[in-house]
Amino acid sequence: MRLTNLVYLLRDGEVLLIEKKRGLGAGKINAPGGKLDEGESAEDAARREVLEETGVRVGSLEFAGVLEFVNNGALFTLCHIFVSGDFTGEPRETAEAKPMWVPFQEVPYDRMWEDDRHWLPHVFEGRRVFGRFWFRDWKPVRHELWLLERAGPR
Repeated sequence: MRLTNLVYLLRDGEVLLIEKKRGLGAGKINAPGGKLDEGESAEDAARREVLEETGVRVGSLEFAGVLEFVNNGALFTLCHIFVSGDFTGEPRETAEAKPMWVPFQEVPYDRMWEDDRHWLPHVFEGRRVFGRFWFRDWKPVRHELWLLERAGPR
């Protein structure tokens, strides 16, 4: 099982997304994020991954949930979700990602992982989410989603 994170940077009704250039999900649209290194906290890994993928430095992070992904009967990853409006720098393309600012109402769910359309709109509304998603050969089979305390609208 891998520990991972996704970080949604928010500004003026927009979210920073990336087109992933390599690895699992290459070609898909996602948020910056990735795996935790040995001994690294989820928050430190989130800041490091955003910097590596976009060149943006993140300050404070708000915890927005946890997602479990099961593929072919095995827990593949446990993913921490964060949001932040506290960052500096302009996103730039890297070897890993092509960043883009997207208005909330134009998020391209048809180019993202199939599970995103179930939980991500709730994060944009300020809710915290806990979800379990089952896949077979990375095709969605079923999911469970819980909406937790409301943190306030974005």
